Amino acid sequence: MIRRHLWPAISMTIVLMIVTGLAYPLVVTGIAQLLFPRQANGSLVTRDGRAIGSRLIGQQFSESRYFHSRPSAAGSGYDPLASGGTNRGPTDRKLADTLVSGAIDSVIAQDGAHRGSIPADLVTSSASGLDPDISPASAAIQVARVARARNTDSATVAAIVAAHVQARQLWILGEPRVNVLSLNLALDSAFAHH
Repeated sequence: MIRRHLWPAISMTIVLMIVTGLAYPLVVTGIAQLLFPRQANGSLVTRDGRAIGSRLIGQQFSESRYFHSRPSAAGSGYDPLASGGTNRGPTDRKLADTLVSGAIDSVIAQDGAHRGSIPADLVTSSASGLDPDISPASAAIQVARVARARNTDSATVAAIVAAHVQARQLWILGEPRVNVLSLNLALDSAFAHH
């Protein structure tokens, strides 16, 4: 009697392992590679044949001549293996007193921004802690600093920022945003002769 029930259970487990563990992932990967090869391979950004980052994962930029990303909640830098938010809510005193307050002080010191005019995304991390984008308002606050560091006028840098603002997806999803890696690479290209 047990054999009559055991064999179908074992055979069904083997069939489902092959279908869901082997066939399905291979088909999905094949379709992704065929239709969306850049995205399926991580949207990597290359320079001189070498991968320097991904458009999907934020990077740490600390030099004055670069636009700075959102703070990372992923421990040291933007470690994709440590993805995750801070798990601190808006009423958590440590979040307000330590993390956000320190980030606000840093933005004020670096960019000359006024307390109360700093966009939230410039001083708080995203849910993943690895967001590669900032809001156009966060980019605008940094324009003067970047222009000074690159010995150019703010209007030139602001024009490069404006050219890199991405609209909402399908006109309704998300918010306008600027990919920090793409923006900084555009700045390097525009001011390569300096």
